[in-house]
Amino acid sequence: MKKVNKVVLAYSGGLDTSVILKWLKENYQCEVVTFTADLGQEEDFEAVKTKAKQQGTSEIFIEDLKEEFVKDYVFPMFRANALYEGYYLLGTAIARPLIAKKQIEIAQQVKADAVAHGATGKGNDQIRFELGYYYHQSDIEIISPWRIWDMNSRAALVKYADQHNIEISKDKRGEQPFSIDANVLHSSAEGKVLEDPFVEAPEYVYTRSVSPIDAPNEPEEIVIDFKSGDACAINNESLSPYNLLEKLNIIGGKHGVGRIDLVENRFIGMKSRGVYETPGGTILYHAHRAIESITLDKEVTHTKDDIAPRYAKLIYNGLWFSPERDMLQAMIDQTQSNVSGRVRIKIYKGNVMVTGRESPFSLYNNGLATFEDDDNIYSQQDAEGFIKLNALRLRKN
Repeated sequence: MKKVNKVVLAYSGGLDTSVILKWLKENYQCEVVTFTADLGQEEDFEAVKTKAKQQGTSEIFIEDLKEEFVKDYVFPMFRANALYEGYYLLGTAIARPLIAKKQIEIAQQVKADAVAHGATGKGNDQIRFELGYYYHQSDIEIISPWRIWDMNSRAALVKYADQHNIEISKDKRGEQPFSIDANVLHSSAEGKVLEDPFVEAPEYVYTRSVSPIDAPNEPEEIVIDFKSGDACAINNESLSPYNLLEKLNIIGGKHGVGRIDLVENRFIGMKSRGVYETPGGTILYHAHRAIESITLDKEVTHTKDDIAPRYAKLIYNGLWFSPERDMLQAMIDQTQSNVSGRVRIKIYKGNVMVTGRESPFSLYNNGLATFEDDDNIYSQQDAEGFIKLNALRLRKN
């Protein structure tokens, strides 16, 4: 093991990072600084701080990043209508670049010569964190304990914690039911009871939404305002990015919106089953597409739809801080200047139904769209020539 004097650990206070904190001190004989990012995951941060102190942490950083997260990461991603493999709204993936950026800033501030994380050697997060580290400090030393130590299971970590008197939550003992990651955009659950992809996820896996079956029997209607591609108000109430998304979470969670059960292809190669809840993000996704439907040119819309999967793949694979993502973002943002207006949405038992949209920049022309008399605007006979031209390559003779 390379000699390090001080390391900044991305720390949650859970089983993995609590064990890692002790393991770093034991194996590197180094000073450990902890960094915890508040991304709206409703954590007891005082308890996290107390636990870090009990383990002999030299400095503790708990950073409130909620507004920055939504404004500078979530909203730009939603302008792209990004979905990974057609379903996943990238709630975990989009959080990692910001965590990595802040962790390096703290490492530079405290003059640490290394950073560490708790991501396993099987997953995507190790890639996302480390690509972010290298982007912000190319010569940083990175410690990834799961790729170094000989503990190969959560049970081994529990045993290590017991041996070193590390306090862990009762639900982390024995057979851990599942692993959870959360922030204001989403919560995800993986592992254990979810590892058989044919077995239905038990209801207790879901933490921020009711079952659509148990949702209210009356729909709820809301109006979302957009300015230059970003949501800015709900029912005429102007809200900051974080507060707007949090309010949509409450509304969507109450109506069972945003649940998906997904088998995805990890960047590293294997398939993984996850259960995701993204109530507010799901509403926002449909609302943004609705306002774009009347404000974007046809070919601009189709071009955006062409690049959206590639953009989503870049984020999923940890390439937020890449020149190609910057290039795509610049193109996407250029399309959003007139994506302003209002969208009316009805929410009912897991469904998000767009019922209206309006914009001062609307390209919708009622005179052209009408089924009534429109001979002064559009001659239906002109369509015949258009069809015949498009049929040239299809006709046999």
